[in-house]
Order: sequence, then structure tokens, then C-alpha cells
Amino acid sequence: MTGQPWDASYRDGPPPWDIGGPQPAVVRLAAAGAFTGSVLDVGCGTGENALHIAALGLPVLGVDVAETALAQAREKAARRGIAAEFEVADAFALERLGRRFDTVLDCGMFHTCDADERRVYVASLAAATTAGGALYLLCLSDEGPNLGPHPVSRAEIEAAFGPGSGWAVEAVESASIRTRFHDENGASAWCATVRRSDQD
Repeated sequence: MTGQPWDASYRDGPPPWDIGGPQPAVVRLAAAGAFTGSVLDVGCGTGENALHIAALGLPVLGVDVAETALAQAREKAARRGIAAEFEVADAFALERLGRRFDTVLDCGMFHTCDADERRVYVASLAAATTAGGALYLLCLSDEGPNLGPHPVSRAEIEAAFGPGSGWAVEAVESASIRTRFHDENGASAWCATVRRSDQD
């Protein structure tokens, strides 16, 4: 949560999850019109997903604890002429942003959390999402031919965002996450659509 281990991942070349472009699953979501209104990208890394969404004309804030990654994201935004914000934030305390977003993207954050952290994280996401807002969650799956580290089951997603969480799971579909370690098929993943159900 201090950000130091994550920051170190970016200092000596790109980490395994930084593929130098947006995740194909995020590109497909964007093409389908999934992202609307103000957008929050949690655990944005060097910003490729956030920049892809911002290039569509949407206001996007990317947050991460890794200063090195955020510096790279800001440099990319300036070089490409894309208006996107990037700032340091703790994913477990998103209420500190003092803002709510219509759409939230989590690409690779959820599967890094243990069971106790998930409860805090889900509540943190709720605090930063408008009523009726959507969360698109892309995480490593425990099903499929190309498993990655820290795989998550469909049941774990449904439990984390279940009754009493302030969320309702609308869909959990098979997907993939591209990495620098896997082949062109990527790592097996889930793409979940979760709806903010209330403000409690």
C-alpha cells in the first residue's frame, strides 16, 4: 500500500503487465461504448488504457501508487496530445479523491488483493463511483489454458461484489490479459461488469 514495491517494478524496464499499449479487452469495451461520463482507471500503471479511453474524448483520471509509472503516463499524454489526468492515490482509500466517477476500470488490480483487502477495496471503489455507475473489472482467471499468478474464480468476484457491498454483478465473461510472458493469446482472465447499486 506504500507504493514502493510497485514503483520498483517500473524502474528497470517495463514490468510483465505493461505491454506498451491498451489491453485488447479494454479496447473492445471502449468500442462497444462501455465507458461513459467521467472515468476512473484504478491501478493505471503507465496509462495505456486510460489514454486509449481519453482519446475518445472522455475525461479520465488514472491513479496508481507507483510514481515512476505515473511520470511515464504523464509524458505519454503530453507527447500524444491527449488530455488525461494522472495522480498518486491509494486504491484502498479512493474516497480521498473527493470525486465520484460514472465509469471505473480495474485492469489487473483486483487479483492482487487477498480476501481481507478485497473488502476494503470494494468499499473504496464504491466511495468513488456514482449511483448506477459501472465498474469494468479485468482480472486473472482460474479457468482456461493460460493461467497467470493470483488467479481468481468467478465465485470470488460474485462474493466480493455480492449483497451488502453496494454493488451488483451484471456479467462475468471469459477474456484474456496480454502480458510480456504469455503468447499472443494472453493469460486467461475474467471481464466482469459490476453496477453500483446504492450509496450506502
